[in-house]
Amino acid sequence: MTSHELLPLAVLASSLLPGLIIFALPETWVGLRTSLNLFAAIAKLGLVALLLAGVAAGEEYSVRYAVLPGLELALKADALGMLFITLSAILWLFTTLYAIGYLEGAPHRSRFFGFFSLCVTATMGIAMAANLFTFFIFYELLTLSTFPLVVHRGTEKAMQGGTIYLAYTLIGGTALLAGIVWLHHLLGHTEFAHAGIAAALGPEYAGQLKIIFLLLIAGVGVKAALVPLHGWLPQAMVAPAPVSALLHAVAVVKAGAFGIVRIVYEVYGVEFAQSLDLLYPLAIVAAVTILWGSFRALFQDDLKKRLAYSTVSQVSYIVLGVALFGPIGTIGGLVHLVHQGIMKITLFFCAGNFAETLGIHKVSEMDGAGRRMPLTTLAFSIGALGMMGAPLTAGAVSKAWLMDGATAAHMDWAIWVLWTSSLLNAAYFLPILWRAWLRPVPAAWPEEHIARRGWRETALLLLLPPLFTAAATLAAGMLADSETTALAWARLIAEREYIGQGRP
Repeated sequence: MTSHELLPLAVLASSLLPGLIIFALPETWVGLRTSLNLFAAIAKLGLVALLLAGVAAGEEYSVRYAVLPGLELALKADALGMLFITLSAILWLFTTLYAIGYLEGAPHRSRFFGFFSLCVTATMGIAMAANLFTFFIFYELLTLSTFPLVVHRGTEKAMQGGTIYLAYTLIGGTALLAGIVWLHHLLGHTEFAHAGIAAALGPEYAGQLKIIFLLLIAGVGVKAALVPLHGWLPQAMVAPAPVSALLHAVAVVKAGAFGIVRIVYEVYGVEFAQSLDLLYPLAIVAAVTILWGSFRALFQDDLKKRLAYSTVSQVSYIVLGVALFGPIGTIGGLVHLVHQGIMKITLFFCAGNFAETLGIHKVSEMDGAGRRMPLTTLAFSIGALGMMGAPLTAGAVSKAWLMDGATAAHMDWAIWVLWTSSLLNAAYFLPILWRAWLRPVPAAWPEEHIARRGWRETALLLLLPPLFTAAATLAAGMLADSETTALAWARLIAEREYIGQGRP
């Protein structure tokens, strides 16, 4: 086996093997469990860096195992997959640090971190899948590994939220499997390929291909929280804060959005999908989801539920970018896959800090929080401003490219959708910031809740991750033109997808 085959397997093993060991560790072995978690996260980051450098240099990394005649479990590392892999590896490290601090002294930590590692393994498998069969295997592994995390607390409310999550995702998985089997029957394979594989079928298959597209998009659209398949996401907010961060920024909803990108670009091919009139309906679904999620967020007093409906809206920016036929929209959607991740994980880290330190779970309880936790509130403010698309933030870059993409695709209505969403973003985030910074501290708060204690406003492992991701939100906006940013990588992917149409 060559190094080009070993490296993708090593990326998977770097979280899988430590996770299996962690399952077997007694609860009292805190030091070893923490060491394994951090070693795995750092090792994965190093392996991903090697993979990223190789892919950037044009190297090909792939490995295949025959399961049945004509059916292979296949992995590959390409430019599109590396965008998702790199984001996941970086954010996993900071989510691990945060989870170690958040769960200090909590029960069942070995079980939690074991499934946590399996979840990240599944995410990496999704990103490196070379065909729909492999994608489906890891996609369902992600469902099974995240369910125990959602119900980790074991309360009645947690079990209810987890049951709803499992029901939605299993139904989605069934639709996805049906589409995969149907397509495999027609083509004899389901390989991902530049410009897609569906166009190999003649025009007489157009009707079947449209139904298959619907099944595939519905299957991954559940995890991407497309309306009306989004109902599980607000209910899953009963999970601990590190799990919420994982669901929204690193794994589940991103896996769904990434699946839509793969299906459009490498199963159907963007030009063939356009010729079948599939992209415009997808854009409409994305637009409805963007507006509905933003609208529902306005009426949520529970802080995590407000952030959950914000995710429903924001993830569909990625889908809208895919559906805007043209390279500029593609760049906007792909770069938002990264930018939404760093902004949303910041917000969930901060929400967890407010809950753990001050017992704040609702927007109406945020009065004066900025005085007690200035650094956490500053990080939250940067994440919120980024979601609104404020200048010098990651969100501004994403929205600018998406608006330019809508103009280039002659879909001016999409610009109005984006502007309306930005106004709604401001309407549900600015009241939180106003309460936190400008409202007086509640008289009922004890003195220790009022005192400003700088870096000691909460545990260091809870404070450092959101400060880093908030800084990344600003860096992604201010350094967007750098050759080492997500925007530069998204441009590379768009050039390859729209080869022959000129540089974007």
